Amino acid sequence: FFGENLLGLFGVDVSSFAIAGSFVLFFLAMEMVLGVEFFKNDSAQGYSIVPLAFPLIAGAGSITSLLSLKAEFTTTEIGIALVMNMIVVYAVLKLTKHIERIIGQTGIMILRKFFGIVLLAISIRLFMSNVADSLKLL
Repeated sequence: FFGENLLGLFGVDVSSFAIAGSFVLFFLAMEMVLGVEFFKNDSAQGYSIVPLAFPLIAGAGSITSLLSLKAEFTTTEIGIALVMNMIVVYAVLKLTKHIERIIGQTGIMILRKFFGIVLLAISIRLFMSNVADSLKLL
């Protein structure tokens, strides 16, 4: 609702913010795929939850995605998508122990790499579409 106004206070437009966010998503995805640590990990707790839940709740990428989606979709459509996403996130987080027991550590690593590639593709799409938008403004 007021994200664009907040960015405006810093002299940043949505496309520039989305481009910056795409870099954050890109590096997080590379961590997931390659197992290289770009960002400091403060805690080893929740190691098994991260591969399953992170693509659903992408942290900094969530804000970037919301601001980018605001340009394409109505607030109602975004709200419906958020509620649906919250339901899926809740179910995944609630069932994490069961999922981990069923698929094991190898399955968790495979899911981590798979969702890392999905997140990588999302970051590239976000980057490309917003660079195109920024170039139109020049």
